[in-house]
Amino acid sequence: MTDDYIKHKYEPILPKKDEWPVVKLSKSRKAFIHQVVTSSVKNIKGLTGNQLQAIKEGLEVTLFRERMRIKQNSWAVDPEDEEEFWAEVKASLLAMDAEQQLDDQKKKARYYEVLTRITSRYAEEIASNFKHSHYKMTRRLVSFGFSRLLNTSRVKGFKSIFSNQYRLQDKIQIIGETDQIRDLASKGTIVMVPTHFSNLDSILIGWTISTLGLPPFIYGAGLNLFNIGIFAYFMNALGAYKVDRRKKNQIYLETLKTYSREAIQFGCHSLFFPGGTRSRSGNIESKVKLGLLSTAIEAQRSNYQKGNDENGKVFIVPVTINYHFVLEAPSLIKEHLDYTGQERYYSESDEFSTSYKISKFLVKFFTKGSDISVSIGKAMDILGNYVDSEGNSRDAHGRSIDCKDYFMLDGKVNVDLQREEEYSKKLGTRIVEEFHKINRVFSSHIVAFTAFQLLKKENNKLDLFSLLRLPEEDLYLPYDTFKEACSRVLERIMQLREEGAVHMAPHLNRSLEEIIQHGLQNVGMYHAKRPLRKNEEGNIVTEDISLLYYYHNRLDGYELEKII
Repeated sequence: MTDDYIKHKYEPILPKKDEWPVVKLSKSRKAFIHQVVTSSVKNIKGLTGNQLQAIKEGLEVTLFRERMRIKQNSWAVDPEDEEEFWAEVKASLLAMDAEQQLDDQKKKARYYEVLTRITSRYAEEIASNFKHSHYKMTRRLVSFGFSRLLNTSRVKGFKSIFSNQYRLQDKIQIIGETDQIRDLASKGTIVMVPTHFSNLDSILIGWTISTLGLPPFIYGAGLNLFNIGIFAYFMNALGAYKVDRRKKNQIYLETLKTYSREAIQFGCHSLFFPGGTRSRSGNIESKVKLGLLSTAIEAQRSNYQKGNDENGKVFIVPVTINYHFVLEAPSLIKEHLDYTGQERYYSESDEFSTSYKISKFLVKFFTKGSDISVSIGKAMDILGNYVDSEGNSRDAHGRSIDCKDYFMLDGKVNVDLQREEEYSKKLGTRIVEEFHKINRVFSSHIVAFTAFQLLKKENNKLDLFSLLRLPEEDLYLPYDTFKEACSRVLERIMQLREEGAVHMAPHLNRSLEEIIQHGLQNVGMYHAKRPLRKNEEGNIVTEDISLLYYYHNRLDGYELEKII
């Protein structure tokens, strides 16, 4: 991966909207949802062993959890008939218990009717509502709005409103395997798996997909985003399918997985965040959720079963997103510390909680100097092997291999859930490895990591939570000490880059003094309390060590602490 980022917008690989898989899916939405329901019910029957008591217990557990969710954690985006629907489910189950004359087969049939109703409701809730006209307008609105904000801040006078002197590609830098992902998008189905730090990620990735000339992807977007007006509009327009992380019951999870698998089999390019949710700690994901990830493996096996070998290959494309600043960082790190510190810290409200706050952030971002980068990694097959531009899988020695062989038994493609579970674990590990390889180090990452590690070293008898409770007057570093440590960290990062273990932003090709200055200016630049700054005496201080810890964590996992 080079320092170069694309400075142009690609032509669409599928100029006609009727050729887009997501458009084809939207036109057959009703039939597709029916297929999802049918497959989900079949899978749940298998998971329960088709046993009456297991089916009954599954329905009762689902009913209990859903009624508790409505009572304790309702959202504005929830359907208006929530209570009515689940009251009807309860009445149906009670009626069956009261009918003594029903034999087991008739009871089982009734339970399956209830199961189908619940699954149908879930599938409708999950399903995207992609509309080409809305997508087209949203794409133009995002590009125009972002461009106007950028140029207005750089070009003086009335002409700034109409200026295109500054391009978004210079502000939001896309690097990596951009040509490969375009090549593969016409040879199979792309599953893009980005890191996840901010609610802004979904819109950012949508803009990236459009800039690369790719047809729209379907999104697995958290239902919480639909509580926020501006995000609800964008997500609906982009065709996001909804993921409700409040729902942990087996029926919902199986319906969600089935939706994802069927969409990939349909040929829809897909995107979901394998970490499951935003990183609370600021770390790059060290492990990923295997639920949705496994659907890519299941879809690949199903394609092989159907004989769809030529254009039925599924490609996994890891992506890392890099910010100097994450709007939600204060609330995210407090959630993390609350969880790990056994409630010694308390959660605060999400900074991304209103459209006003998001709009204010976007204005600040585009009128200041902070950049974002999106790193597109090498595509892999569902076993974690790299693939070439033709979609052929290669082993560690560059030799061609056939993924189909890994799903075969006695000359036939077969279903082996235990085997596919192991494949999912292997793929999850490979995605995490690639996240770290294509991570793009910023100056803000270096200064935050160095400062926190120095403070930790000076207070080596304190555990993390004791360190985070130190008063501000005890949290300072002599500039020369800080500068010397930054030099060592930078040197090691350059070595790692040569080894292909990480990537570096172009602004790190400056003098050490300039890098430090740039890092201090940008790290957490919009927070009320700056995680790092230089005081009047020339020392390095922090106004919020928890935030400093959050931004420090971006370079966790590279063993850089050994050189501090």
